[in-house]
Amino acid sequence: MTVLIDRPMWPAHGTIWGHLVSDESLDELHAFAARAGLPPRSFDLDHYDVPADRYEELVGAGALPVSYRDLVVRLRASGLRIRAKDRPTH
Repeated sequence: MTVLIDRPMWPAHGTIWGHLVSDESLDELHAFAARAGLPPRSFDLDHYDVPADRYEELVGAGALPVSYRDLVVRLRASGLRIRAKDRPTH
């Protein structure tokens, strides 16, 4: 199981956000998120957005802390990355 998390650095909605991904499968990612109590609405096609106040808890639950760059590199290598230009517009 390889669930990765980057340090929150993206401001929005009154907090700072990070990303939680799997470099194995979306099933693995969803299972980890469900065990951690992350709401399904925080899933965004290839990652979960996680608020800064959940970072330490998710690391304690087994998410591997990595840099944002490493997170993206490993997500791309897994084939799970959804590029911005491939995201649906609505």
